[in-house]
Amino acid sequence: MAELTALESLIEMGFPRGRAEKALALTGNQGIEAAMDWMLELVAQKQREREEREEREALERERQRRRQGQELSAARQRLQEDEMRRAAEERRREKAEELAARQRVREKIERDKAERAKKYGGHGGSQPCPPTTEPGPVPSSPGKEPPTKREYDQCRIQVRLPDGSSLTQTFRAREQLAAVRLYVELHRGEELGGGQDPVQLLSGFPRRAFSEADMERPLQELGLVPSAVLIVAKKCPG
Repeated sequence: MAELTALESLIEMGFPRGRAEKALALTGNQGIEAAMDWMLELVAQKQREREEREEREALERERQRRRQGQELSAARQRLQEDEMRRAAEERRREKAEELAARQRVREKIERDKAERAKKYGGHGGSQPCPPTTEPGPVPSSPGKEPPTKREYDQCRIQVRLPDGSSLTQTFRAREQLAAVRLYVELHRGEELGGGQDPVQLLSGFPRRAFSEADMERPLQELGLVPSAVLIVAKKCPG
């Protein structure tokens, strides 16, 4: 039986013919051992390259995870700042309304005093002074138009979560429904111990599921002003 050539021996060992021919050529046809060393080194090099690539991909995934965490933290901080700003604005508005109401009462008392002085001031000293009475409520004139409908600039939303708990927050009437959904997604992680599944918002009564198009509409336009109750349901991934 004729002795096998180096190429035939390598093929018989299971190496692909093309790779065996390349190995023999690059090693100067120095024999099977040299060709095998070259092919094994090639395999080892590819293994190292694959491990380095996997390590780079793992590092990139970790960077993306940290970046997303920072973005979520920044969004939560912005939401908290908005809540504090809205609370401060509400306190200022309430104080201004209280001061205005007190001013109206003082002005009315001064007008009543001026009217009494004008009415009784010209009758001489012998005329007894009428007893001082507190001004009563001014009856509304039949000819006056009915008061206009109040325009609300704030909206109080109560959100009922699947576990039976609830979140309550005040939003501006012109804010989009997406702000409520973001508030729920950020706060349910604190209330329910995590979870990033998408949510579906439903109105309490009449029952209505809000669509993605509704998320771009203001709360006032959706009829959720001055207050409303929403229900959170898990949204099935599309």
